[in-house]
Amino acid sequence: MHNEPLAYRMRPHTIDEIAGQQHVIGSDTALYKMIKNGHVPSMLLYGDPGVGKTSLAFAIAGTTKLPFIALNATKAGKKDVEDVVADARLSGKVILFLDEIHRFNKLQQDTLLPHVENGSIILIGATTENPFHDVNPAIRSRCGEIKQLKRLTTEDVDMLLQRALQDKEKGLGQTKIDLTDDQRKKIADAANGDARKALTLLESTVFASFEQNGVTVIEDSILNSLIDRVGVFGDKKGSHFYNLLSALQKSVRGSDTDAALYYLAHLLENGDLVAVSRRLLVMSYEDIGLANPSVGPQVLAAIQAAERLGLPEARIPLANAIVLMCLSEKSNSAYAALDAAISSIHQGKTGDIPSHLKDTHYTGASELGHGGYIYPHNHKIGTFGGWVKQNYLPENLIGTQFYKPIEAGEERRLAAIYHRIEKFKKE
Repeated sequence: MHNEPLAYRMRPHTIDEIAGQQHVIGSDTALYKMIKNGHVPSMLLYGDPGVGKTSLAFAIAGTTKLPFIALNATKAGKKDVEDVVADARLSGKVILFLDEIHRFNKLQQDTLLPHVENGSIILIGATTENPFHDVNPAIRSRCGEIKQLKRLTTEDVDMLLQRALQDKEKGLGQTKIDLTDDQRKKIADAANGDARKALTLLESTVFASFEQNGVTVIEDSILNSLIDRVGVFGDKKGSHFYNLLSALQKSVRGSDTDAALYYLAHLLENGDLVAVSRRLLVMSYEDIGLANPSVGPQVLAAIQAAERLGLPEARIPLANAIVLMCLSEKSNSAYAALDAAISSIHQGKTGDIPSHLKDTHYTGASELGHGGYIYPHNHKIGTFGGWVKQNYLPENLIGTQFYKPIEAGEERRLAAIYHRIEKFKKE
């Protein structure tokens, strides 16, 4: 019986054995052709856990037959880096696979980077975090290739499972296993594009099953219980977590209720109720806004209920909030107007506050020329309240329009009032 986990044993030895990732290492890509010709550029591999970053690095080394050293940036010290440099001096060229590269510290970089620059060390860094956010620019600048690996399709994972079941040397091929096609595909689906998770689940299922007449029989009850224990991929506060938040907001903004509920479910399975609640409250004002002003307080009430209930019951008020926002009229005019005003200030478009708007609650204000403000409430205008024509913007900004109303939902009424006041200004 093998001591290493199945997922470790089934790592590909060459790039031709890589499952999926055709956009990165397919036979028609430049990277594939370079590696086949013996040239390996330094590169960063970015993607979710289990998509094959480590497997690709090992496969590149196996294809080129170059010396290969694997380190983890969370554990490697200066001595480890110096050993890699020494190996590079002896052999002429070494592939260094550095996992969790975004945790590489400056001291390690200073030791390693000159040798990456002169080509004696080929750096293959792997990270689950966005390299443009979390990888030091000094590392990025020395990596000619930054490749984002995608999650494997169910078909890719199913192919890996079949390969593991048939492989007699590295896989489970020496064991007679009664696993139906439907059960195998259920494993592939449960893995959610994570090859390591799929192979681990397969191995656990086989070990948890009983042998009858020399055949290991997989029972649905065993398989289902193990699938229920499979965690949701993506760490809290990692890149994938923020991608989920982004996808949730964009789905609500696009009024896709099913997609929004799917991403909410994913986020709640990660368990960060605070971050989810904060994003929902922002969305209620950013994307619904003046088109339906009642949504903000309703979402706040749902969030407060969720916080008081806690998970899993918190999902109930939050689901209501998501559906409400998806199907509500939408407007971003208010915050877009504020952003336009902020941009104007940053561009230097400022001016002196009109004298009649300046503070007059002190002795001597009139001597400074402050005063002359007309109180709008004393000038009734229909059912609106009060309005009087006077300038409020600095003189050099008079006529500037930041707010551009949207004819949606409740804002349609507000837009009519806005246009009416603008007409009064011109009369």
